[in-house]
Amino acid sequence: MENTLTNVEINEYLKSLGMKAQAAKTALQRLDTAQKNHALNRAADALVQESERILSANEKDYARAKENGMAEGLLDRLKLTDARIEAMAEGLRQIADLDDPVGEVMETFDRPNGLYIEKVRVPMGVIGIIYEARPNVTADAFGLCFKTGNAVILKGGRDAFYSNQAVTAVIGETMEKEGVDRNAIQLIENNDRAVTTAFMKLKEYVDVLIPRGGAGLIRSVVENSTIPVIETGTGNCHIYIDETADLAKAVPIVINAKTQRIGVCNACESLLVHEKIADKILPALGKALLEKQVEIRGDEAVRAQIPEAHAVTEEDYGTEYLDLILSVKTVSSLEEAVAHINKYNTGHSDAILTEDKAHAQKFLREVDSACVYVNASTRFTDGFEFGFGAEIGISTQKLHARGPMGLKELTSYKYQITGDGQVRP
Repeated sequence: MENTLTNVEINEYLKSLGMKAQAAKTALQRLDTAQKNHALNRAADALVQESERILSANEKDYARAKENGMAEGLLDRLKLTDARIEAMAEGLRQIADLDDPVGEVMETFDRPNGLYIEKVRVPMGVIGIIYEARPNVTADAFGLCFKTGNAVILKGGRDAFYSNQAVTAVIGETMEKEGVDRNAIQLIENNDRAVTTAFMKLKEYVDVLIPRGGAGLIRSVVENSTIPVIETGTGNCHIYIDETADLAKAVPIVINAKTQRIGVCNACESLLVHEKIADKILPALGKALLEKQVEIRGDEAVRAQIPEAHAVTEEDYGTEYLDLILSVKTVSSLEEAVAHINKYNTGHSDAILTEDKAHAQKFLREVDSACVYVNASTRFTDGFEFGFGAEIGISTQKLHARGPMGLKELTSYKYQITGDGQVRP
C-alpha cells in the first residue's frame, strides 16, 4: 500500500512493528538448533507448495514494472520462476544444514585473579533490511536472521511489493503452524518514503540496519540512519587480462562474468587488457561479446581491434551498468591495472587472469576489494556459491563484516565471566 500517513501515524505504525520484533527476538533466542532447523525446512517446503500464489503476485509486480519501462537487468532481478522459487527454498534448506553459530565459544582464557572468561557468539537482536526489486532477498534474509536468532523487519522496494508480501505471508503462516512467533519476519507494507525514512531512525527497536540495492538507496540509508549500518555496496567489478593469461580461459570467463546475469552486483562492468596481448585477445573477445549483444566502450587501442566498439569516457570507468555494456581499456603493466581498479572500483569483486604466480599474488595483495579472484569469474561472489546457504548482501565496508554476509556475520558476541567471590582491589 502507499497511504499518506501523518508523522504520528507513521511513528505508531513503526513502533508497533518494533515492539512485535522485540518480543519475537526473545522467543527466537529460546529455540534450540533442532527447532530452528525444523522450522526452516518447513518454510522451504511451503515456498514450493505455495509457488503458484507467489508467482501470481510476482506477475503483478513484473507487469507493472515492464509497463513503467524498468531496465532489462532490473526486470531480471524482479522476475520469479518455479526454478528461482526452488532455489529460494534450497537456500533455506542449506541454511538449516549449516552449523549454528549461536552459542559458539570463540575464545576462552583465565585471569591471574581466577576469573574464567569466555567470548561467546550471540544474536544481534532485531535486524532491519531495506532492499530493492529482488524478492528472493525476502526468503534469504528470513533464513539467515532466523537461524541466528534474530527477528527481521523488511522494507522491500515498491516494484516487488506484491511478491514480497506473498513470500512474507507464506513464511509467517508456516512459523505460526510450527509454534514459532510469526513476527520473526515482518514486512513494512507501506511504500510512503516518509515511512522508510522514519524506519531508518527506529533505533529504540532495531539493532542494525542493512541496505541492499543501488548506490542511491545505500547512500540514503548511510546518510539518514541513526541505527548502526552495515553497508552493502554496488558492484563496479573488473577483470584484468594479464600479458601471461591463458587466452583459452579468458574469453569464457569474461563472457560468463558479463552476460550470465547482467542485473547483479557481481557482474563484470569493466575490462582491462595488457597492451602486449591486445591484438591476440581482443578480436576473439569482441566477437564473443558482440554475439551476446554487449555494447563495448573502449579506448583507441581497443577500437583498433574491435571496430564496432564505441569511444569510452571517464564516466564509463566508474559506472555500474547493470546492462549489456562493458568498458574496455588497455594498460601497459600490472601496476597500471591495479591503480586503475583501485581508483574506479567499489570494493566489491575484481579478478586477474594470469599464469604468472607472482602477478597473481601481487594482484591479490594490492587490489582493495572484498573479493579478489585469480582465473575465475566475479560471478562467484555470492553466499550460495561460498557455501553460506544464502547471503544478506555483499558488504564492501571493513568494519564488522566484509564480502558475502552469512550466518556468522549476523551475530555479535559477548563475554561471559565466571568467578568465585572475586572483588576488584
